[in-house]
Amino acid sequence: MSFQTGHIGLNVTDVEASKEFYRRVFGFTVARESEEDGRRYVFLAENGTLKLTLWQQSEGRFATARPGLHHLSFQVADLEAVRRAERVIRELGAVVHHGGVVPHGEGATSGGVFFEDPDGIRLEISAPDGAGDRPAPTTGAPTCGFF
Repeated sequence: MSFQTGHIGLNVTDVEASKEFYRRVFGFTVARESEEDGRRYVFLAENGTLKLTLWQQSEGRFATARPGLHHLSFQVADLEAVRRAERVIRELGAVVHHGGVVPHGEGATSGGVFFEDPDGIRLEISAPDGAGDRPAPTTGAPTCGFF
């Protein structure tokens, strides 16, 4: 038996704001949505494949101190794609951790940008190579674990 991640479902406080955020940062398209009161949701796709579902059924901010999701990581082909996403993230005024693009750890060439969505859900967009010329923000530990 083999498992691979299907799609990711997130609870959000404002489905419209989150939809626009994920469309702009990731280039996702709307595959399906509901505007029915009490049942608002959006299905977001990439090249016809469902990637992310947003469900408007939460309040407040993402609780990093509680058990559950730590962060979502998306990989792209190269560091230039990470930088393009970082520009959009900054235009949207999202929280960016570590000051921008950083390696995954000491001596790593892979790396990315670590940031938050409108509800404070921690996200990462990374590339397998090209970030090794920058210092790692966390000594002796993976960057993605401590933001």
